[in-house]
Amino acid sequence: MAASETVTAESGPDHRMLVPAAIAWPAAAVAVEREPLELVIVGCVAGVLGALASHYRYRLAAIVLLVLAAVVLVTGLRVSASTEGPIGDLAAEGVAVQVRLEVTGDPRAIETEYDDLVVVRARVTHVEARGVGIDTREPVVVFADAAWSRVELGATIRASGVLDEADRSNTAAVLNAASDYRVVQDPSWWWSAAARMRAAVGDSVSKRSDDVAGLVPALVDGDESDLPEDLDEDFRTSGLTHLLAVSGTNLTLVVGFVLFVARSMGVRGRGLIVLGILATVGFVLLARPEPSVVRAAAMGLVAIAGLGSGGTRRGVRSLSWAVIGLLLLDPWLARTAGFILSVCATLGILVLAPAWRDRLARWMPRWCAEALAVPLAAQLACTPVVAAISGQVSFVAVAANVLVAPAVGPATVLGLLGGIAALASTPAGQVVGWATGLFAAWIATVGHRAADVPGASIVWSSTAPAVAGLAVLCAVIGAACFWTLHHPLVCVPAVAAVVAVIVVTTVRPVSVGWPPDGWVMVMCDVGQGDAIALNAGHGEAVVVDTGPEPGLVDGCLDDLGVDAVPLVVLTHDHADHTGGLSGVLAGRRVGSVSQVAHEMSLPDGVREVDLDFGEHQRVGDVSWTVVGPAPGVDVEDAAGDGTSVNNTSVVLLADVRGVRILLTGDVEPRAQVAVLEATDDLDVDVLKVPHHGSASQDPDLFEQVDADYALVSVGADNDYGHPTSQMLDLAEDNGMRVVRTDQSGDIAVVSDSGTAEVVTD
Repeated sequence: MAASETVTAESGPDHRMLVPAAIAWPAAAVAVEREPLELVIVGCVAGVLGALASHYRYRLAAIVLLVLAAVVLVTGLRVSASTEGPIGDLAAEGVAVQVRLEVTGDPRAIETEYDDLVVVRARVTHVEARGVGIDTREPVVVFADAAWSRVELGATIRASGVLDEADRSNTAAVLNAASDYRVVQDPSWWWSAAARMRAAVGDSVSKRSDDVAGLVPALVDGDESDLPEDLDEDFRTSGLTHLLAVSGTNLTLVVGFVLFVARSMGVRGRGLIVLGILATVGFVLLARPEPSVVRAAAMGLVAIAGLGSGGTRRGVRSLSWAVIGLLLLDPWLARTAGFILSVCATLGILVLAPAWRDRLARWMPRWCAEALAVPLAAQLACTPVVAAISGQVSFVAVAANVLVAPAVGPATVLGLLGGIAALASTPAGQVVGWATGLFAAWIATVGHRAADVPGASIVWSSTAPAVAGLAVLCAVIGAACFWTLHHPLVCVPAVAAVVAVIVVTTVRPVSVGWPPDGWVMVMCDVGQGDAIALNAGHGEAVVVDTGPEPGLVDGCLDDLGVDAVPLVVLTHDHADHTGGLSGVLAGRRVGSVSQVAHEMSLPDGVREVDLDFGEHQRVGDVSWTVVGPAPGVDVEDAAGDGTSVNNTSVVLLADVRGVRILLTGDVEPRAQVAVLEATDDLDVDVLKVPHHGSASQDPDLFEQVDADYALVSVGADNDYGHPTSQMLDLAEDNGMRVVRTDQSGDIAVVSDSGTAEVVTD
């Protein structure tokens, strides 16, 4: 009888470690924000209570308390090591230092409102300040200019800069570094080998389309540096963005392929275990040992175990131990969205994928069944979490994941093989890359097409009841799949119908009722940025600024039916006004671009032009006069906060079919006054509010333009507090109706016999 009971207990899923893992997670999330001394006290108390519970045979309570003690104590030690060394003390005083750094992360370029920066994670091993040198080992984040983009992971360098306090407890300080640095030791051979392999993967598909050339490195090792922005945006809309980041799926595919080849060659038992470990280490080196990669590797190994023979029984227990182990290794993972998504995806794979695979395998090849079941289960499990984090639900995500699932494995594995071949011979690698491109191109096509489906994603409340309701809906869908996946007469027509909908609706996306008849101007909703179209007639528009992302302005112009752009005006050199230029250029005839002061490559046939103060031009129904920047305006930026660039904004006084519009870029009060002084007649119907409705406004501007409408291009829940109450009061005091993209989406100005009216999308 005892033996029978043992078999029964062992045959089902083992959930015993779920409770300790579920308690350790929030404990780590809270602990990383507490003082080390507090954590030591709490950890010791939990440890003593755990020992007492063990003595009195309260096994579950003992395990929970001992795991809690371990997590809290380890977190306390890690926080202390990161924040209580000499670097933190120097950062509190803003001291200039000379440092020796070990580079622990690849350089990453970021765009800010004022400048482009390079961010590098590193470890300080020696610091010199105030004539004293100290050896240490403390993590820092380096902010520097473009010269640091050539820094290699694993290198040791000497640099100088000014320390500033960090805002996270896993970082001792921020180093605002000078441009000059000196490499004192090259990366170790394994880092160099991994770098060559990453480059070889890119080389193998370099002759393919931009989508393929950017997508394959992302699939293989998480390198998104060459990914087209429109593809990135469409993947977000279509629920495929998880393919672009290093995840457990990447490891599952790569290590699974290595083990498949090894089994085919007769390797068994411990040999498979050794190869699996070596393949995992190689994958981590290739994708970089960032916390997210280590997390992905752990979850990938759990998923591989769970999909194997007898793995369902061990899967949940292995996942629980993986969560605890990762929190001990890096407690800050507990506060990251990637961690919760990985856990949910792995749980979905463990609980749902094996049964779904077995049902599909009754009427299709087993490898194909697994390729479909794994991403489908992961996507369904993650949907409520994605909604809670992003406030959106993609209606096409499940269908898109089903359609790309058979291609993800071949694209990833062939991409890896192409990189290996390219190490020996670039032409050989490109032959494999051609085959890789067939699968990668299909994935990109599905991403684009799915994102173009009307209503592909909707806003979803992040409140607890809304997310709970979505979780229940996903559970119902998951239960229904147990029946439907067993019946090909149900599945095949359903998939065919989805494909038909995507194809039909994306041949020419229809936006009912938009644009409104008689539109003269549309302010595109591009988030925190500007993008404006002035209707020149016959499918042409003058575009003023392009927003931060290509996909957003591209979609807006598609909705407006704009096929040709005689002129693109980039008002000033900030990314939230220029970042989407490639979206305007995509598939349209573009005549000229005013490039302001920054350098940007333009396609053949597109001219670069300068716009001079006082210049008057006309294209179709659009005429304009350049009224800013006014000659002699003092744009000195003593504060160094980007005001000087804002004040160089091109300001246009436009007339479209009798509607007068003042387009102001991001001009600040000093430049606003200069425009008023240099221009006689600024009486307009519509004012494009400067700088997204910031508080930096001159009251005389609002009084003299005497506009009926004040339009604000602004991102929802932006970090700047735009539009400010001061600006809103200023508009109201001058009788203007304020219309905002964060509340109304795209905003159209229409002309009714020369009278301006506003219609929103």
